[in-house]
Amino acid sequence: MTNPVVEKIEKEIHSHKVVLFVKGTPEAPQCGFSASTMELFKKMGVPFHSVDVITNPDLRMAIPQYSKWPTFPQVFIDGKLIGGCDIVHEMHESGDLQKLLK
Repeated sequence: MTNPVVEKIEKEIHSHKVVLFVKGTPEAPQCGFSASTMELFKKMGVPFHSVDVITNPDLRMAIPQYSKWPTFPQVFIDGKLIGGCDIVHEMHESGDLQKLLK
């Protein structure tokens, strides 16, 4: 039997090139790491789809199990987990993030 929460996660990550599972929204982030990650993508001019895990407790519990990553934000590009705030910023500084987004 399929899990509807896992189906929702997979639908989100496969329906958009860049998906950020964050605490809050781009307009009202609820966590500094989520805010910093969303701001990075905004500065780069990269469109992203965000999913607020605070308003969706089922997703908030399921995503770390799905991705094997314990914290938020979680950044998925082309359906693959890239990592969280620190990793995405390090990749941006090295130029790897820009290559991945092309």
